[in-house]
Amino acid sequence: MAHPIMFDEADPVLGRVRELALAFPDAAEKVSHGRPAFFTTKVFAYYGGSIKVDGVYQQHDRSVMVLTEPDERKVLVAEERCYVPAYLGHSGWVGVDLGAGTDWAEIGELLDASYRLTAGVRRVRLLDR
Repeated sequence: MAHPIMFDEADPVLGRVRELALAFPDAAEKVSHGRPAFFTTKVFAYYGGSIKVDGVYQQHDRSVMVLTEPDERKVLVAEERCYVPAYLGHSGWVGVDLGAGTDWAEIGELLDASYRLTAGVRRVRLLDR
């Protein structure tokens, strides 16, 4: 059974995330579980996510989920704008809500760090050129 689409293609926040994510070497986009996923061989970012509270999923539609190093994750999840996403949180992923005050340079850095953890040595070398 296919997942329902859980994003608006015309969302300008998605457009900004897409612009940043697709700038990485060999990055591509696919829809996974109803949400945009950015990947090379492995996914390095998702647009949107959810958490489970008292058995009910709470959606974070305007957010980006990235894989982080454990120390960075501790710092991020202590912030109100961040969350530990359902399903992927136990594997080191963190969600960051996006809004009017978003620091897009920071989001670019988080995408870069996640890309480096998933893309492989050859692609990271391309990125560092």
